[in-house]
Amino acid sequence: MRADTNESWLARALDRPEPEDRTGRRILDAALEQFTLLGLRRSSVDDVAKRAGVSRVTVYRRFQTKDKLVEDTLLRELGRFFQRLDAAVAALPTMKERVVEGFVVALRHTRAHPLFGGLLRLEPEVVLPYLTVQGSSSLSATVEYLTVHLRRAQQAEGRPDDDPRPVAELMVRVAVSFLLNPASCIEMEDEDQARAFARRYLAPLLDA
Repeated sequence: MRADTNESWLARALDRPEPEDRTGRRILDAALEQFTLLGLRRSSVDDVAKRAGVSRVTVYRRFQTKDKLVEDTLLRELGRFFQRLDAAVAALPTMKERVVEGFVVALRHTRAHPLFGGLLRLEPEVVLPYLTVQGSSSLSATVEYLTVHLRRAQQAEGRPDDDPRPVAELMVRVAVSFLLNPASCIEMEDEDQARAFARRYLAPLLDA
């Protein structure tokens, strides 16, 4: 992937989740299906073109390289992920409640997502480099996304104006650890237990 900044990844995921033209959307739909079925390494641009019903030249004209196609596919799904998170927590009155519910929704969505969850099962060695808050990755953008929301909550709820990024990073790292290794004394597949965990251990971080 290209070395974009975290903010660039976040902005692109939030501001341009869908291509403007129908052909571009069809190619990304085909890429999502292809990568989900066979993973990133075993999928070629020719495979995606065939699945989309277009020529490989058409794919290259819009996405230039396979890396760019993978990146744009991930960005679109990341944008949809943020939209789902926003919708799930928007009506909750406090940031603590939004952190708790957001944690549960993020675990559920990532595990069930055909690409994110599928790649964790198909190609964990390929996905692992992206599951870090260092460098240009979807997780870096997730830290930035959460930081923005925590900062807004500080202002709205009159909290101390400290830098919320360390708290955001810690929360993301905790969520990633449960995604990578779900074996735990806490049954994260049980949403009530996941919610109780977040309420007891993550929400208090906002007061740290």
